[in-house]
Amino acid sequence: MKIAYLCDHSPELDWTYSGGNARIFKALQSEVGDVTVLSNHWGALEWMRRAIHEMPDALNLRLRWRLHLAFSRLIARKVAGELGKERYDMLFCPYSFQSLAGLKLPYPMLRVFTADATPTVYKRSEVGASFGSFLSVSRLFDPLVLRAERKVFQANDLNLWPSHWQKEQADHLYDLQDAQSVVVPWGANMSAPQLGCSRGLDNGVRLLLVGRDWFAKGGLLAFETLNALLSRGVDATLSVVGCTPPDFHRNAAVHVFPSLDKSKPEELKTFENLFQQAHFLLMPSFESYGFAFCEASAYGLPSLCLRQGGIPIVEGVNGFALPSGSTPEMFADQIQSVLSHSEKYEALCRSSRRYYETDLNWKSWAQNLRNLCEGRIVERPLVSPRNE
Repeated sequence: MKIAYLCDHSPELDWTYSGGNARIFKALQSEVGDVTVLSNHWGALEWMRRAIHEMPDALNLRLRWRLHLAFSRLIARKVAGELGKERYDMLFCPYSFQSLAGLKLPYPMLRVFTADATPTVYKRSEVGASFGSFLSVSRLFDPLVLRAERKVFQANDLNLWPSHWQKEQADHLYDLQDAQSVVVPWGANMSAPQLGCSRGLDNGVRLLLVGRDWFAKGGLLAFETLNALLSRGVDATLSVVGCTPPDFHRNAAVHVFPSLDKSKPEELKTFENLFQQAHFLLMPSFESYGFAFCEASAYGLPSLCLRQGGIPIVEGVNGFALPSGSTPEMFADQIQSVLSHSEKYEALCRSSRRYYETDLNWKSWAQNLRNLCEGRIVERPLVSPRNE
């Protein structure tokens, strides 16, 4: 299968879209076919794209896709020109739906899209509301954005959503049919780790939080849950990886690892040990998906979170999702309830890893995509590119 890969950020940069862009690209290469990355050049408007990238992140993130959408017909001409130089079976677009807006294909090919949220779904959800709106004037353009989304997603052969939450929202907003709107979970942004020895329950409760933004990842609620356990006489600790909590959210039981470089053997070992030794990934954050939950499952580590957005947690399989508004006491109750039954906890660890092996890995995602696409490609007539 020959695939053209279209995104507003290059998948060859590991950091784009929290690493998901690179993982999707590599999974397609490994399991589906020959992948060619199309340029994200804006043609005659390239000067504008470059100017946006020089802006502070807060403006860059918001202006880039909106201006791309506004000038999509001009930008799409360059994309169509690139597609016309080769014969592709599939045009695959992750994340940036605006890259498909205004695009007229030079010959028939599958159009496939994937994202953990769309602008309108995100903005209308509790996840988006929790972060607020930086540009309130942007609300004036919401109807235009929704109209563009509906046109793009209805034209796609496949819209792959990593969660049932996203599919339900998208189907309702964009009037999609099941044949073109399918749930295929994403994977962990890591290779499958070797599991260590069984986690002991005799040396206290070890909690783990991973993320770059303490507040966005639910750090305050995690810290208060830790204090609730300590107040009950439970020997508990909270390890924080990727960020530094403010002083008033720290005590002797909080262990901070502001940055761990997994390319360095010693720091990678520390990272792995934290996942191997923790009893729960405690992430009461607002997420449209959350790769950290997939990574926890890879280590056989159950997760505790809020039932928000499309978090990849199946109740009682790889963790528990508590209702929105749950208190630290409720999280502490859940932790003690699970850990008080060692056999049930060990079974939860095993099912967490098993769920990673069957669903939350990129090989499974790519194989599901391939199976969905193969029959559809055969049905398409062969049409020569325009330059032949």
